[in-house]
Amino acid sequence: MTELTLVILGKPLRVHYFQHIKGEGLGSLAQWLERQQAIISTTPFYKVPKGQTIAALPAIKDVDLLVIMGGAMSVNDEADYPWLVTEKKWIADYIKAGGAVLGLCLGGQLIASALGTAVKPNAHKEIGWWPVYGRPVAAEKNLRVFEFPQEIKVLSWHGDTFDLPQGAVWLAENTACPHQAYQYGERVLGFQFHPETTPENAALFLADDGYKDLTPGPFVQPAEHISPVPEEQFKAGNALLERAAEFVLQGRLT
Repeated sequence: MTELTLVILGKPLRVHYFQHIKGEGLGSLAQWLERQQAIISTTPFYKVPKGQTIAALPAIKDVDLLVIMGGAMSVNDEADYPWLVTEKKWIADYIKAGGAVLGLCLGGQLIASALGTAVKPNAHKEIGWWPVYGRPVAAEKNLRVFEFPQEIKVLSWHGDTFDLPQGAVWLAENTACPHQAYQYGERVLGFQFHPETTPENAALFLADDGYKDLTPGPFVQPAEHISPVPEEQFKAGNALLERAAEFVLQGRLT
């Protein structure tokens, strides 16, 4: 581990995460951040009553790394969740100020929306353990590009998808959903899947009432295919997320 992730400009790493579902926290990334002795704080959007907004978010200058978690709502559900307007404005301002950002599932969609890009229903719901494939990316002058694996099996759980923000690098794809990962500048990564998933997270997904009401589809797996699975199956996504955190934090210092 480098000092770059442990310390930003001589201070302990300050990490803030946006949480949209009770129980769906940082997942595997929490353990990694604890090892870095990071100072962790959160905004629990799930506690905001429906139809109400949120009073305040952190000062942008007080956050070194923003992690945006998944959620059951759409980024377009602003009438039911007016705090989405505030959240997306904060994300856009934070990115403009040079902040490091990781977006996971809904989080990747929120970044795209904050950058002025459409988020819309995907052709199919994608739920379960599906392979995601890295795309060949041409080297660009003066731009570090995140190295996405040639193939990785990760847990997906979404019905919407994002268009690529203008100027973003398209990193990964699969048959179910072409836009699986992207990079915006050197400090922002958005993933459509859940690399933070642990066995506990997978069990929480399945316990949600929404899973029981899912219409079967070509990319919706039955519960017995999702959990329990060998612990080893979670490690590739977890490692990818750690590398992603390193990457965007390195971008803050260049």
